[in-house]
Amino acid sequence: MKKKFGDRKDGAKLRDIHAMHLVMPLMYPNRCDNEAFISERIDLTNVLAYLDAKNAGNPEYKYNLFQVMVTAMLKTITLRPKMNRFIANKTMYQRNEVSAAFTVKKEFADDGSEALALIHSTGADTIDTIHDEIFRQISLCRSDEVDKGTQSLNAVQSLPGFLIQAVGAGARFLDRHGWMPQSVIAGDPYYSSVVLTNLGSIRLHAGYHHLTNWGTTSVFCAIGEIKKRPFYNEDGTVRMLPSVDLGLTIDERLADGYYYSKTVRLLKTLLENPELLDKPLQEEVVY
Repeated sequence: MKKKFGDRKDGAKLRDIHAMHLVMPLMYPNRCDNEAFISERIDLTNVLAYLDAKNAGNPEYKYNLFQVMVTAMLKTITLRPKMNRFIANKTMYQRNEVSAAFTVKKEFADDGSEALALIHSTGADTIDTIHDEIFRQISLCRSDEVDKGTQSLNAVQSLPGFLIQAVGAGARFLDRHGWMPQSVIAGDPYYSSVVLTNLGSIRLHAGYHHLTNWGTTSVFCAIGEIKKRPFYNEDGTVRMLPSVDLGLTIDERLADGYYYSKTVRLLKTLLENPELLDKPLQEEVVY
């Protein structure tokens, strides 16, 4: 698509949108003032059986729930493009790509450092290609090589205090106008379609996580612990099933409640029928 006046390097300005979506960013300009939180509990019976089947061949890097979640979020955003919009400088844009970001703990210790990982997807990707890319990213993050995002932070940290303040002011100006250098964007998780945090890996419950006014990310997904929880049948009986709780924080200015409701229904369908993730991200799903 040819870039037009007003477009950013990471997104195209939306010029034909409902008047309400045009006015809301003018009235409520900050992303953090427009957060909507959605919690969802997912029955993992089918996912766990699916993972057992995927791992039956004993791959070098095991398939796990986090890879399922990353793929499901990427497929959901691919098929629900309004979820891939962002508002910057009071203007709404459609992001040029679908991407997911997360942090990697190099070692599980109080002083263990973190690295940033970013998955750039295409419509042809499946859980197998996403699995391989996550393996590559995690291997890189846990190596001695320093990722681009950390390199940028280290460079800023080495500056005198008064220059750090000036760099911060300049960076906020560039961020607001879409002029941030690609070298910085490439290592910043808050320029992705969705940021995921696997809280279950450190034995925490899923819950609310704020968005940020910095960057362009409009969706945040927190993943909790896998454990058995009660599921109630229509007749009032209870089943204890393996499950995971999800916390989704979204920018409510992007779409209406019906669109979000249908988006969550798609995500839940993908997680309850994980074989759908073997198909390309762009392949439609009946739900």
